[in-house]
Amino acid sequence: MEIKYRTPMAQPKINRKSSLSLSLATIIALTMSMPTLAQDTLLIADAYVDVAKGKTITDVAIVISDNQISQVTQQSKIPTNHDYKLIDLSGKTILPGVMDMHVHLAGDAQDNFLAAQNYSIPRQTVKAVKNAEITLKAGFTTVRDLGAAGYAVIATRDGINAGEIAGPRIWAVGHPISITGGHCDDNFSSPEKKAKAQGVADGPWAIRAKVRENIKYGANAIKVCATGGVFSKGTKVGVQQLTYEEIKSAVDEAHMRGLVIASHAHGTNGIKASIKAGVDSIEHCSFMDSEAIEMAVEAGTYLSCDIYNTEYTLAFGAANGVPEANINKEKLVSQAQRDSFRAAVKAGANMVFGSDAAVYPHGDNGNQFSRMVKFGMTPTQALQAATINSAKLLKQDNLGQIKAGFLADIIAVNGDPLKNISLMENVTFVMKDGQVYKQ
Repeated sequence: MEIKYRTPMAQPKINRKSSLSLSLATIIALTMSMPTLAQDTLLIADAYVDVAKGKTITDVAIVISDNQISQVTQQSKIPTNHDYKLIDLSGKTILPGVMDMHVHLAGDAQDNFLAAQNYSIPRQTVKAVKNAEITLKAGFTTVRDLGAAGYAVIATRDGINAGEIAGPRIWAVGHPISITGGHCDDNFSSPEKKAKAQGVADGPWAIRAKVRENIKYGANAIKVCATGGVFSKGTKVGVQQLTYEEIKSAVDEAHMRGLVIASHAHGTNGIKASIKAGVDSIEHCSFMDSEAIEMAVEAGTYLSCDIYNTEYTLAFGAANGVPEANINKEKLVSQAQRDSFRAAVKAGANMVFGSDAAVYPHGDNGNQFSRMVKFGMTPTQALQAATINSAKLLKQDNLGQIKAGFLADIIAVNGDPLKNISLMENVTFVMKDGQVYKQ
């Protein structure tokens, strides 16, 4: 639907005597040189969520100029002497596009787990392109991809930025950094192949070099694997792998280059070493004692806890070819992780939304909101984790709110998510950078 309010255009004054001397070519050249004014978009809806205040505000009109929000007001206050492109979302509640700080776009949970270990880089890139669009249409307009082989997601991000494919705004780490035989190494190949993941490095200077290599090939974030993990072979999920000195070297190099750094850390010792080293976010956070939580609060470290995906792994992992040993590790961490999440929320730690999508199907990211509320958050806190908190983690001051001067990342749901957070599982409208991708 489109309505147009017309503003009379002032007619240019022409010196008719001098205009007679203008050639046709000159007139055409002058006409073509005049700037074309982009049409502003007017978006109206029943209400919007002010995530900073935790309030739903009724009767909203938003003016969007190019890719930015230029005005947030009431519908009755919009001037009628302007030419708008109208987007009518009557009956819906809008909120800023949400963000997922832990995804793996190049992987699919439904694929056979062991067969997927042998996917080529081109195959993984195709997966990333597909999953990027699915993720965007689920309402996630910004994501942080925390590991893919061969810079597949960096290529996908660049294609999105070039306008060649659809997808969210992406921060991508390239290859996660791991010790030899660690969680992010290639542990499923036979010893005879002597395979090693491209992010493997041992010792502080080797790790610095690996950070530099990732940045060289386009990484705009960094990740280290400080402990064992669930979906690796032969690693104990809670045991520290990188030393403090190794983590610190990665942190110093990343921060010197202006990048945010994440640490995969399930176990208590790895979490504490990572916080002490100055990482920006801890991923998974499964086994946190009170001291670790206090350290995170004091340091301002962001915690990213994927508390939904355990349901998918335990229900469908075996059918998807996940080895029994990995499923048993998931059973080990699932309740502990949720207990740690609840304790961290209660302590007032900085929390962001991180789902580990690829462990479960992309597009179902929004299912985690209800679990975040179930395990200790208010709906406002859950939405803040996926908006203003994630924007702060990424150091972006124009994302995460519906506010003048912010990028026009806007989504809509059928109802008030502050009253029913499960509405976030069915986003019905998606705009990113002022462009509509789902309506």
